[in-house]
Amino acid sequence: MISESVQDYLKAIYKLANSPDTGDGAVTTSLLAERMGVSAASATNMIKKLADIRLAEHMPYQGVELTDAGEKVSLEIIRHHRLLELYLSEALGFAWDEVDAEADRLEHAISEDFEDRMDRALGNPRVGAHGEPIPSKDGDIVIPHYLRLSELSEGDRAWIREVSDRDPEMLRYLRQQGLVLGARVEVRGKAPFHGPLVLSIGDDASKHIGMEVAASVFVDLEGAESSTT
Repeated sequence: MISESVQDYLKAIYKLANSPDTGDGAVTTSLLAERMGVSAASATNMIKKLADIRLAEHMPYQGVELTDAGEKVSLEIIRHHRLLELYLSEALGFAWDEVDAEADRLEHAISEDFEDRMDRALGNPRVGAHGEPIPSKDGDIVIPHYLRLSELSEGDRAWIREVSDRDPEMLRYLRQQGLVLGARVEVRGKAPFHGPLVLSIGDDASKHIGMEVAASVFVDLEGAESSTT
């Protein structure tokens, strides 16, 4: 049996390794410790444990990578988590800023039968409550490559496809501003020196959105198709 703590670390390593913020994909001890909210020593001890049970490989001064077995476990937990988020949102009416914490509490506890029933009830979805891809039951995942809203230029038009789920307060703000999945945006202006974007969002023609917020929103340019891997 793999403990919940081990599963949490595997999930964190996978998500960090596939985050656009990570850069070259290397997951350092300090980055992992920050994500898990623990000391560097605690993260190092867990990395050694993961290496001992062959779920990860630790490369001194370079970082940690999941083995094939470790990635398989991480994708199973991520599948549970994202199906739960979507079920909580669509079936039970939870707001999108509430589902992450609830799914964290439930993801280790559900049975495979519960997972299958939830998947069928949702219509075998491929995209989660925040626009993230849901791994298949076989562990396959298609990761789209979107632009950040903050990367767009004046005159660009795009569709919102995914939002970061790291900060519930940010998610509440995004919803208040109309920056939700499927919304169409147009950049009307972009102030210099990291100033705000001026956006039209749906029927609202003048919204000022800070760059920190815009960096948490991922979009497809209108008329373009995102590439996938």
